[in-house]
Order: sequence, then structure tokens, then C-alpha cells
Amino acid sequence: MTRPSRRRAVVELLLAVVAAVGCVVSGVAAKTRVVVAPILDGEPSTTSDMYYAPLLTLSLLLAAVAGVLAVVAVSRLRRR
Repeated sequence: MTRPSRRRAVVELLLAVVAAVGCVVSGVAAKTRVVVAPILDGEPSTTSDMYYAPLLTLSLLLAAVAGVLAVVAVSRLRRR
């Protein structure tokens, strides 16, 4: 394996890790907790989770990018 090819594989692996971290961060940031008013008078209010669609989409996109980069990098490292 040539030196530039190995270096490129390592860079791809690092980018895959960065994309995976971004996926987790955007997935966590997409969730917010809201208070839901009671349906009947005298009942307690409840909480619910709301998700922000653009951040969930970003999270899925980053997961796909991380997966592709990881597969390409590992295949590049295993190639002789």
C-alpha cells in the first residue's frame, strides 16, 4: 500500500468519527420537552417530547456519511 493511500484512509476514518459525533449531537439537540395542557379541568398537565425535523434529517445524513466513509476507509486499509 502506498503512503498517500494509507494517509487518505486515516483521514477518511477521522472524518467518519467527526460525522458520527455530529450525528449524535444533532440527534440530541433535536429533542425538546414541552408541557401539554390537561384535557379535562382538574387533571394534571403532562410532558411530551417534540423533535425538530431539520436536525433529525441532519442526524440521519451524518450517520449515512459516517457509514460510507468508514466502509471506504476500511476497504482502502485492507486493500494490498
